[in-house]
Amino acid sequence: MKRLSVLLAGIAAFAALPAAAQTVAITGGRVVVGDGSEPIDGGTVVIRDGRVVAAGANVAVPAGAQVIDARGKWVTPGVVAGFSRIGLVEVDAVDPTNDTEANNSPFNAAIDVAPAINPEAAAVQVSRAAGVTRAVVSPSTARSIFAGQGAVIDLGGDMQPITRARLFQFVELGETGARDAGGSRAAAHVLLRNALREARDLRAPIGARGSAGATTRGPQTAPPEDVAENPYLLPGAQRSDDVLLTRFDAAALVPVLQGRQLLLVHVERASDILQVIALRREFPNLRLVLVGATEGWRVAREIAAARVPVIANALNDLPASFEQLSATQSNIGRLRAAGVTVAIGMINDDEARQVRVSTQYAGNLVALTRIPGATGLTWSQAFQAISSAPAEVLGLGGEIGSLRPGRRGDVVIWNGDPLELDSNVDAVWIDGVRQNLENRQTRLRDRYRRPQEGNLPHSYDPR
Repeated sequence: MKRLSVLLAGIAAFAALPAAAQTVAITGGRVVVGDGSEPIDGGTVVIRDGRVVAAGANVAVPAGAQVIDARGKWVTPGVVAGFSRIGLVEVDAVDPTNDTEANNSPFNAAIDVAPAINPEAAAVQVSRAAGVTRAVVSPSTARSIFAGQGAVIDLGGDMQPITRARLFQFVELGETGARDAGGSRAAAHVLLRNALREARDLRAPIGARGSAGATTRGPQTAPPEDVAENPYLLPGAQRSDDVLLTRFDAAALVPVLQGRQLLLVHVERASDILQVIALRREFPNLRLVLVGATEGWRVAREIAAARVPVIANALNDLPASFEQLSATQSNIGRLRAAGVTVAIGMINDDEARQVRVSTQYAGNLVALTRIPGATGLTWSQAFQAISSAPAEVLGLGGEIGSLRPGRRGDVVIWNGDPLELDSNVDAVWIDGVRQNLENRQTRLRDRYRRPQEGNLPHSYDPR
């Protein structure tokens, strides 16, 4: 009997897993490619081997494909959360469940967030059921302006969430950076420049071993075992004395300096934005991305001229701080109108849990076009800001964010306009695999929709 119960439990667990990828044709729906083009009525989307084969009108259904009838529904690429900390925290006040920042670590830039991401976090399941299929995940700063290296993940129901690890380095400037650097913006900027210079002074990245001390005396040479493990090392790579970064942190900044890794910088004030852009005068290979940029509209022409993309909050319309005095919900619309590549993200906006409201934020920008004097986005531009735009900003436009052929098979079927609050998700595919949309919220809903008398005690006196 015990063996039978174990067998049944195993079968139930297997049934709860996503099915294997197969050829799927979703027909008759209103298809949104996600690249800024207009929706296509009566379109078809074909997924094969985890990739989009075709999407649009007059698309043939392959023989043997599983056909999904989407007539009367919307079919879109999955939502890409442009900036988040999803999967890093369950309960903020419970330290063992919160991996957003390393308050007591000797390392900063070298921190790789990928090993800490929990694909079974409650927020991952809830967001997946809301149509979010990928997310940009960044650590937070603690004792330095450098938070570490962020990743892009998928929200699939499996234990392999990482789409791209160590995709970017995240840095705090502005008010938070000033605090982390010792009390002023000037200190933050000199700390950033010093760190980049230390990386530049390395003859080659130094390997993944050695002292964690913050200050090194005398030249350091990469040990032979480090060279053997890291193909980018050169034997005899040295560092000068009087350095501030650990070997790991300095080596982690080398790809940033060389332009092989993005540098995401959180700034809000217009003058801070200009200072970030000016970094390229000394470090011309930097691939910068602005995060937040509440006052970006004030220097939109300069941002566009520098070809620096932006991941902006969509709902900053009040001066929540002294660096956001020029806050306006028209920020994203004005940036786009100036020629800036801009995506919607969520920084300092409960971004560990609420990326599911990305569609609501995009819808707000559509509604903004109806307000005299405001600058919003068209429907197609707004959906692009939560699909292909974040992917393009991060250099992953050829992989995710749209239904163009060859992209990963992240597809969502909605029962209505996805940017309207009363629309819901009917089905989600990630990498061509249909996902289970059950989560803690749906289980609570089903449990209490029709309460039944049971063994649990009453929460009040029924008399």
